[in-house]
Amino acid sequence: MVEILITMFVLAIGLLGVASLQFVGSFTNAEALSRTQGEMVAQQAAERLRVAAFMDTVGDGMVVDDLYFAANNYNFDNLSGCVGDDPFACHCTALPGEIPDCEGGLCSQAEMAVFDAWVLSCAAVQANPQTTLSLSCTDNDAVDAIACSAGSFIQIQLRWPVRTQQNAEAVTDDRCVQETDQAFGCVTKVVTL
Repeated sequence: MVEILITMFVLAIGLLGVASLQFVGSFTNAEALSRTQGEMVAQQAAERLRVAAFMDTVGDGMVVDDLYFAANNYNFDNLSGCVGDDPFACHCTALPGEIPDCEGGLCSQAEMAVFDAWVLSCAAVQANPQTTLSLSCTDNDAVDAIACSAGSFIQIQLRWPVRTQQNAEAVTDDRCVQETDQAFGCVTKVVTL
């Protein structure tokens, strides 16, 4: 009888260890999914920028429309009417009225920038609804009228809050830091056209 009790005790300790691994694994899997989705969206953003690029009339090189760097075009900031916590269900299952239909017809460069921002925002929140997307430019010619002159560095960043198990500190990249005490994971790509 004592041997059975000892066996049951050892088995119970082992099962608690397996349950703990399962719990920790779920957080790790969620982070891996967010990172994988972030990498794919960042690559898609770089490809869309290259497709939308046109020859600069002032300098020597390729540029894109300035609306690609308008922050309110991303993360559905320019859309209204969403009720709920799932931005994908609110804004991405059908083309919103505020977004030009660039799949079915011809669009100007400005309309294409708005459409691309919507497509990329939808792709960003597909796996993690808390993911945000930003495109910024370090302009190498601040005196011209173009927001991102030819040869400038374009930064594509996707960021999401990192969840960890209790009493564990998340290790994050300095580029992911925000002014809050919440830990963020991110994917950052820097490209030039």
